[in-house]
Amino acid sequence: MQVSCSPVMGTLGGHWALPQAPPASSCTPYGSLGQNCAQIGGAGPSGPDFFFSLFCPFQWGQQAAVKRVPFTLSPSTQAPSSQPRPTESGPSFPYPTSESCRVLTFLPGLSRVMALRAGDHSQVAMNGLKEKVLTLDTMNPCVRRVEYAVRGPIVLRALELEQELRQSAHVLWLSVRCSQVLALCVHPDLLNSPDFPEDAKRKAERILQACGGHSLGAYSVSSGIQLIREDVARYIERRDGGIPSDPNNIYLSTGASDAIVTVLKLLVAGEGPTRTGVLIPIPQYPLYSAALAELNAVQVDYYLDEERAWALDVAELRRALCQARGYCCPRALCIINPGNPTGQVQARECIEAVIRFAFEERLFLMADEVYQDNVYAEGSQFHSFKKVLAEMGPPYVTQQELASFHSVSKGYMGECGFRGGYVEVVNMDPAVQQQMQKLMSVRLCPPVPGQVLLSMVVSPPAPSDPSFAQFQAERQVVLAELAAKAKLTEQVFNEAPGICCNPVQGAMYSFPRVQLPPRAVQRAQELGLAPDMFFCMRLLEETGICVVPGSGFGQREGTYHFRMTILPPMEKLRPLLEKLSQFHAKFTREYS
Repeated sequence: MQVSCSPVMGTLGGHWALPQAPPASSCTPYGSLGQNCAQIGGAGPSGPDFFFSLFCPFQWGQQAAVKRVPFTLSPSTQAPSSQPRPTESGPSFPYPTSESCRVLTFLPGLSRVMALRAGDHSQVAMNGLKEKVLTLDTMNPCVRRVEYAVRGPIVLRALELEQELRQSAHVLWLSVRCSQVLALCVHPDLLNSPDFPEDAKRKAERILQACGGHSLGAYSVSSGIQLIREDVARYIERRDGGIPSDPNNIYLSTGASDAIVTVLKLLVAGEGPTRTGVLIPIPQYPLYSAALAELNAVQVDYYLDEERAWALDVAELRRALCQARGYCCPRALCIINPGNPTGQVQARECIEAVIRFAFEERLFLMADEVYQDNVYAEGSQFHSFKKVLAEMGPPYVTQQELASFHSVSKGYMGECGFRGGYVEVVNMDPAVQQQMQKLMSVRLCPPVPGQVLLSMVVSPPAPSDPSFAQFQAERQVVLAELAAKAKLTEQVFNEAPGICCNPVQGAMYSFPRVQLPPRAVQRAQELGLAPDMFFCMRLLEETGICVVPGSGFGQREGTYHFRMTILPPMEKLRPLLEKLSQFHAKFTREYS
């Protein structure tokens, strides 16, 4: 039985709400850790012995500690125990304060604790303890197969070293205008303040008028606030040179990730050889492999060409598709443009070839375009799949099914915590759109502050607005810095022996290939780790630099990579890159 408590200062006691709880009794645990404890359960075979476990974040190596302390009830309320009572010279560990205590777990008698061991079902039944309904053996096996490298062991270890890493952390920041409008929407009394520009006030008033109850605290419709969906439609039309966009085909979402998973849910069907297969790029953003594992769909890998700056080759798409048709039913093709983690930007000719391929093979297209504002390389330009599809004309424009995704988490804004995004569907069956609307309604609505921020991103200040000059300056500075850092990353890595980095044409990451000595590969295998995981973990432990191993994104067998963000400020990025290169040289010498 687990009991959450509201501790009294200096004790582990408190008031516990338990069904038919007997009157409180006085307890004398080891070290006098608590009093006024509620009596739970009955006497064990050898008297009213109890056993409790404290889960408290002790400061031992920055890890949580678990201590188990036996005690007996005070003779003032119970018959004397047949076992010797514990003395005050109990275990010598630092006792938690009321602030650090989290959970008290009571188990009658140590023998009963041992009965929890697997296979001891008779003892469990005898003492009235039931096995948990939900265990690793009984839980959804699809969830167990889910892996998400960007929040995996490397990042978890980095969090343990957070104090050391905090100095190098850097994120994009909200523009002044966006923060002003959001503040006005959250606290409308500020609309009377002279400290905010008039165009920001007008924007906030317009949004509040469209919100239920004129407040961000109210639910919106499940597909998102209609006014903001109209803003998104106008943004798409401007981006694509006037090609029409219907707000009724736009669904706001909790970041792009939620919309991607929703579309995948619509696509997944069948069993065995008829189970839905989805083509995804390798390397890929792990959201796709994780979502497909959770949905029990079939992941169909197609490889980007590293030797040609991670280009997408239709011949490779055809190879993957033909092979997959032997064991599943491929129904969708995912494209990430600009690429994550690879940073490539697809040329228009490539996009046309992909659309023709999808049309010929009857594949639903999913275009992940969340980095569309992040294009740096000379000669590179973002082309939306929606625009190219429209300009290709019939039969593509009228028949090819497409879902394209965007988010406020990337670009020049980088406000990932607000969880704002959208999906636009093209040529989707109207009956399926109704099912999509139903599916979204189960989650009620996307976060309304995220919807507001999305409106800021898709409808920036006009040249006549007072905020225009400042907004443009902020945007240009952010994008110019990212472009310079992309170039620097490529340059420094390619100067280091054993590291090769393709141009970072777009997005926010480099994905360099790294050579690892055979002895390092062998040592990693002995430890049960992927070789690039072993390298990245050593890098983190010895330098404090956190990168994600390429094995978490997928890579050709026998090659090793890591993903590294280009977000750190310029004055910190160069020494960081040099430090990483130096570590690789040291690591290579150690295992040569």
